[in-house]
Amino acid sequence: MHEYGFWSIVPPVVAIVLAIRTKQVYVSLFTGIWLGWVIINRGNLLEGTFDALQGLVDTFKSDGNTRTIMFTLLVGALIAFIQRSGGVSGFVLRVSMAMERLEEKSPGKNKVFIQLLAGLTGILIFVETNISILTVGTLYRPVFDRLKISREKLAYICDSTSSPASILIPFNAWGAFIMGLLAAQHFDQPLNALFNAYIFNFYPMLALLIVLMVILKGKDFGPMKLAEQRVSAGKLMDEGSKPMSSEDVLIVHLDENTTPKARNMVIPIGSMILLMPFMLVYTGWGGITDPQASWPSLIFQALGNGSGSAAVLYAVSGALLIAFLMYWINGTIKPVEMMDLTLKGMSGMLNMALLMVFAFAIGNMCNELQTGVYIAQISRNWLSPGLVPAVVFITSSFIAFSTGTSWGTFAIMIAIAVPMSQSFGSNVYLAIAAALGGGVFGDHCSPISDTTIISSMASASDHIDHVRTQLPYAMIAGIVAIILYLILGFIMG
Repeated sequence: MHEYGFWSIVPPVVAIVLAIRTKQVYVSLFTGIWLGWVIINRGNLLEGTFDALQGLVDTFKSDGNTRTIMFTLLVGALIAFIQRSGGVSGFVLRVSMAMERLEEKSPGKNKVFIQLLAGLTGILIFVETNISILTVGTLYRPVFDRLKISREKLAYICDSTSSPASILIPFNAWGAFIMGLLAAQHFDQPLNALFNAYIFNFYPMLALLIVLMVILKGKDFGPMKLAEQRVSAGKLMDEGSKPMSSEDVLIVHLDENTTPKARNMVIPIGSMILLMPFMLVYTGWGGITDPQASWPSLIFQALGNGSGSAAVLYAVSGALLIAFLMYWINGTIKPVEMMDLTLKGMSGMLNMALLMVFAFAIGNMCNELQTGVYIAQISRNWLSPGLVPAVVFITSSFIAFSTGTSWGTFAIMIAIAVPMSQSFGSNVYLAIAAALGGGVFGDHCSPISDTTIISSMASASDHIDHVRTQLPYAMIAGIVAIILYLILGFIMG
């Protein structure tokens, strides 16, 4: 018999309802955490409050959680360095010049190429979604306007490449955060679990595929087709539309005396990306079980045993050191200013770090209440194991759409989906992938999502116009994903 019964589902349900009604994710998550510990303490409000606070403290008992939070803060510092050094502006300038030369050689024939380049840029800057969106929007907006490609199309490319790329390439804050959630569900090797789930993470793959097909085929439909026809007729915006500005999204602004240089962005980000697999091998080298194997086999063993949270923390620390030395040597930023930039950049990521603390805490609380196990018990009579992945995807989509946050959705749904799928005997990796993909899908469709809003800002598009034009493409990918989860759910059991 389940110890807490119906009460085990009350805290996450309350957190979901509050998040939907108030749009205050932090308050909602903490309320759920507090209510859960009050239930565990049999209604004792005082002990429940003390345990809720202790639950937040206990998130730092996990080395992986602490490393993930530190990584997120340091990514903010790296972003501040790159913005202040003129790296983003230099990258924008360099690519803009290349595109202008290309336009001179073959005028009017570069629409497909420019859109492909914009999508590729969004994918390559997978380290942080906001930087990806801001870079693509700022870089390509003048070119899109000149080639008479709608700003709605640019916002769609920004939005539908940044989040899918960030969740499919785990060497960033997204990957570290998800690995922390999986570690809370007692996965000894969360990186391996993440890779096993990623092959079933259909929505982000489909979203990227649809972006590619839309660009190559040039066959828009629905509101996007009307937007493209409007721009072709020489009308940049609809009457009554209000272009948004991206100025408030930047952590720091470029100093007027700094010369923009693309290498100030390419070298730090490139070094972080290259350092991550090396650090995975380094952290996993001690876990090699067959030291007599060939070098390729040893490397694969080390990669499988590596600590994802440690690897990303060491990689971003190395990238910060490289950026510090590079900017110091070339005189871009003085050492005295570095500490101020570090603190300013970290402060820009505090909201995300706080969300991580609450996410890890509500996951631990749901484990204590055995929420997922109870849901599996009460739904066993009507829900077959094959339906679990599709149900998880739909539920995650609804939560993310209503709250505007995929990360908050991950925090709630992974804590429920993992024990639920294990209790049903269904494929746990399918359930994890469904929770992740559903979170991104709902986030893409939501008008209150931060990435959706920032995509509108970066492309100077009307926000509602962006939501309307992107929605049909996202819906196609979401419906196909549900069908795939239904099919594989029954095949893989």
